[in-house]
Amino acid sequence: MWNPSIDKAAGPVYLAIADALAADILSGRLAAGVRLPTQRALATALGIDFTTVSRAYTEARRRGLVEGRVGQGTYVRATRPSHAVPTETGLVDMRMNLPPRFDDAGLLARMWDGISGLQTDAGLDVLLRYQEAGGSHLDRAAGRIWLAPRLGDIPADRILVCPGAQGALLAVVGTLAKPGEAICVEALTYPGFRSLAAHLGIELVGVPVDAEGVLPEAFEQVCKERKPKALYCNPTLHNPTTATLSLKRREALVAAADRHGVPIIEDDAYGALPDAPVAPLAALAPGLVYHVAGLAKCIAPALRIAYLVTPDARAAARCAGAIRATASMASPLTAAIASRWIEDGTAGAVLSAIRQEAMARQSIAAQTLPRDLTVADPQGFHVWLNLRQPWSRGEFATRLRSAGIGVVASDAFAISSPPEAVRLGLGAASSHEDLRRTLQSASDLLAESPAMSSMVV
Repeated sequence: MWNPSIDKAAGPVYLAIADALAADILSGRLAAGVRLPTQRALATALGIDFTTVSRAYTEARRRGLVEGRVGQGTYVRATRPSHAVPTETGLVDMRMNLPPRFDDAGLLARMWDGISGLQTDAGLDVLLRYQEAGGSHLDRAAGRIWLAPRLGDIPADRILVCPGAQGALLAVVGTLAKPGEAICVEALTYPGFRSLAAHLGIELVGVPVDAEGVLPEAFEQVCKERKPKALYCNPTLHNPTTATLSLKRREALVAAADRHGVPIIEDDAYGALPDAPVAPLAALAPGLVYHVAGLAKCIAPALRIAYLVTPDARAAARCAGAIRATASMASPLTAAIASRWIEDGTAGAVLSAIRQEAMARQSIAAQTLPRDLTVADPQGFHVWLNLRQPWSRGEFATRLRSAGIGVVASDAFAISSPPEAVRLGLGAASSHEDLRRTLQSASDLLAESPAMSSMVV
């Protein structure tokens, strides 16, 4: 008989029972179709009153966890089948830079509970009403809470809720540059920004980087020669190189931008991951920086929600107009989910779980890949792998692809002269064993010569 272990002093007992039921279903301890004990039997086993168990079972039915069968009892409800397709080799496509899946059934249940709770708290307004282009007052307030640990107390009129980081970038670039004008980027930059610029007819000017990131003196030289409309950069856990700019270099970068009147677009996709982050550019120069903080990498890609912090209220109004013209608004439903998770602490718990899982996966990568060729950060979830001769990035990626392993060659990121390197996303693997097996295959291939590993006859 199912007999959950619950803490009667931690809150309402009926919710603790429902949470324990959800956790045991997600962990596999309770399979679909299993009959649960009668309400009276469970009440006796737990030493509580019958009505508390009755409320717990009612709550479980509301969440879709169980179903009642007339004259037969209460059963664990069948779940929808997973869409994941396992491979025979257990190897992983590491091209997408996904946040790693954490193994915490209770936290997953908490996430779904937050979503189901909107049915009561939000009602029909979140489903049947349009909202302001920059998000509702409540959703902006939640964004303010989320950003406060890194940016401090931000006026609400400078925060916009956007349809993902790409939507935020589209709004900002559309207000700062016209077709044919130039924006500076790191010499290796986010492919999504390259696509956006190509779509808008914006020229990208690559700024040299070193092991720490973009070089302020090189950026200043470009400002003198080209008079760019903005600088786009990813200063924390840079995609793809994993570099993080030091405070000293950040200060030099914003000083150069200020001298030349060039606004900065700070893509802080990974900024929430470090437990001791360097101050964002927007905290150093709030009147100069457009700060984009997406939730895809630190909470859930499915939300498609990002918070845009603008230099002032006038800039916010212009960006809100761009959002209205291109996407109308961010999804009120996913914005409401994000707000609820932020307000009740679920978002912070998810961030912590992702951070811990990323560290575990980075440890596996450090044990498996050649140390002299690997560039990584312990709290990120991608790796930059430099290649040694005679391997070229194209041949290495092609050979891995034929073995069922996906990586991204440096060409996707380079403004010019791609280095011989590839990016590996550690988050796609469903288990540590699959990740270890995949990385070992890549490491073994790297140890061979291209000629020895060729199957061409």
